[in-house]
Amino acid sequence: MKEKILPLLCALVFFNGISDCFAFDIENGEQLFAANCSACHIGGKNVVVPEKNLQSDVLQANGMKSVDAIVYQVTNGKNAMPAFGGRLEDQNIKDIANYVISQSTKGWN
Repeated sequence: MKEKILPLLCALVFFNGISDCFAFDIENGEQLFAANCSACHIGGKNVVVPEKNLQSDVLQANGMKSVDAIVYQVTNGKNAMPAFGGRLEDQNIKDIANYVISQSTKGWN
């Protein structure tokens, strides 16, 4: 079953702005998000600045609906968000970014 779903999932996420489909690990991104990001961003929300949440339309409106933009933000931080560069490996940050994009596309179920 997984073999049939993976190509479909890959196509879906590719057309929603995620490149390098096989170069990331969504499950790792989910675990890392839970451990490092969920205190402020549980369920795609933002407890510090509520209007800057991780919902698809908000990411799009703020120029953040791309893996590169999210990787930059997570790596360097901004305003109240701390920088995770140096604390997390680059690939782990990329996994988190891909997880955020995938969840925002699904509506953070």
